[in-house]
Amino acid sequence: MRAGATTGRRSSASKPRPPTGRSGLQLVVPARSRFAAIRRAIDSVPTSQAILVTVAWLCGVGLVMVLAASAFASLATYGSVWAIFERQIIWIAVGCIALVVALRIDPSTWRKYRVVMMLGVLVLLLAVLVPGIGVRAGGSSRWIGFGQLRVQPSELMKFAFAVFGADLVARRSERYRHAKEVVGPLCLVLAGVALLVLIQPDMGTAVVLCCIGLGMLVASGVEMGAILKLLGALGVLAVLVALVDPYRRERLLSFMDPLAHRNGSGYQVVQSLVGLGAGHLTGVGIGAGHQTWGLLPNAQTDFIFSVIGEQTGLLGALLVLASFTVLAWLGLRVAREAPNRFESILAVGITCWLVSQAFINVGAVIGLLPVTGIPLPFVSFGGSALVVEMAGAGVLARIASPHRRSGGRSQRAGRIGTGVHAHRS
Repeated sequence: MRAGATTGRRSSASKPRPPTGRSGLQLVVPARSRFAAIRRAIDSVPTSQAILVTVAWLCGVGLVMVLAASAFASLATYGSVWAIFERQIIWIAVGCIALVVALRIDPSTWRKYRVVMMLGVLVLLLAVLVPGIGVRAGGSSRWIGFGQLRVQPSELMKFAFAVFGADLVARRSERYRHAKEVVGPLCLVLAGVALLVLIQPDMGTAVVLCCIGLGMLVASGVEMGAILKLLGALGVLAVLVALVDPYRRERLLSFMDPLAHRNGSGYQVVQSLVGLGAGHLTGVGIGAGHQTWGLLPNAQTDFIFSVIGEQTGLLGALLVLASFTVLAWLGLRVAREAPNRFESILAVGITCWLVSQAFINVGAVIGLLPVTGIPLPFVSFGGSALVVEMAGAGVLARIASPHRRSGGRSQRAGRIGTGVHAHRS
């Protein structure tokens, strides 16, 4: 009996025990439990708050980098290194007002006045082309106004088209079974709007409008075959438009071989790549870059991502890209949990607008896409573009508001990606 008891005690003592803290609690937690806890912590953060924090972070990055990128140009043009930075602060303040207003307006109100909004912006797009009304700069006529108070109607069209298109797609995808009943009307509206924008000329905004339309069609559940055909047609049309116009053709050729055009149309891209290469991993330091000393044109606007790469390095550039990736994920999460089909498709449209514009801008800066002249959302120096982007973010956050999602998952089922299929004979 004594030997058996001793053996039993030894066998139990030989078994490894999990480590414990001072309180005696076990410290080993299963990996699945840890991941589940992290997932619950992420899900506990309201999506609307996460969107606002992401936008605020990007605007903060923009403020710092606009100052770093514009100091030389601001001093040379206005006699003060702070002039452009101060204007950026004013535009962000106006954008915050627009965001707060958008947060307080129910999306159904935007839907109610969709036609008025669309017609109003179309009138502004036509007015831009009228001599004496439209303001020309850099060979383009895109603005209305005087002095520093200028409005770019094509930026307003991104928001108006997202609202109008979301209503059109939502109504017709619920009413009709054939893909052509949804794709056709939306393409007609998109073609008319894109044509007016291309005349300015502003191909970058036209491409973003196409991305908005394609995103909403995917969200409506249109069969992928119809979307791929539309995408192919848009690609062919884009190449033809680029080849017909001498200015766009020159940009396309410089994109294919920037070094061969380094003294002409490829100069901006070459300088952008030089700046990115100089940043290495951690950058040369904020405000210490050389490209902002008049070497890189439009450093605070279209090519601010190059300044970010030079002064904060690869890590800073990747952090900015990660921020837009988070914004894309949050936007799709809003679309999935939206209380009705219209708001779901609208959330997709706004997300496609902001994220596609960001990656088109970055693609041009790093030489993967032709230069289109569109700003980096929330980061680049801008007026009406920044204000409208913040208003769009406000609408996205409003759709994600927790008190508007009390309908339960059963009411949201099938909101995205269902409803319309191509007719098969």
